Amino acid sequence: MNKNKISQGWRTAIAALLLTTSVPAAAMAMQAYPHMQTGQTTSQPIGHYNYCKKNMSDCSIVSANTAAPKLTRQRWQQMVSTNAYANRNVSPVTDLDYYGVEELWTLPGKFGDCEDFVLLKRKMLLDLGWPASALLITVVRQPNGDGHAVLTVRTDRADYVLDNLDDRIFEWDETEYTYLKRQSERNSGRWTDIIDSRRLVGSVK
Repeated sequence: MNKNKISQGWRTAIAALLLTTSVPAAAMAMQAYPHMQTGQTTSQPIGHYNYCKKNMSDCSIVSANTAAPKLTRQRWQQMVSTNAYANRNVSPVTDLDYYGVEELWTLPGKFGDCEDFVLLKRKMLLDLGWPASALLITVVRQPNGDGHAVLTVRTDRADYVLDNLDDRIFEWDETEYTYLKRQSERNSGRWTDIIDSRRLVGSVK
């Protein structure tokens, strides 16, 4: 697949979903911990570092305005449709099995691992006009201890998680993941650690 382009076919494929999805009432309610708290600048994952060497323009986006965009009905529909489209059209496979290397972040064709799903969803939402500062690759730990990557989508209502393991979209604090680090909203080539506010006062709600 040409890494500089994503097939325009997905725009048509998700059109039907846009007509049937709507913002749930819960998305408009007040959450206990609506937004992640970030801490200090931290190390860039090696996979992202190598990805950036080949995709400098995607890793050098500096955002002067980092205000989270307003969660509208249209944006919610775009999130739902993008997540569902990628999850249905890319089959999960490890980099070792598919490429013969331990770690390779790239835009997927028919196959990819969790980071590749994230890159695709991020690209699709960027193409729909979302700001880069709202679409952040995020590294988490699953309850079983395995590493994983999801896309954090920042909105004025909450931070939401788009995950290749689930077509549903959750507020970040509704998942059982331990959040480790994510891209900086100010610079797409830098990363910050995450202060999990849930664990300061108790377990996941």
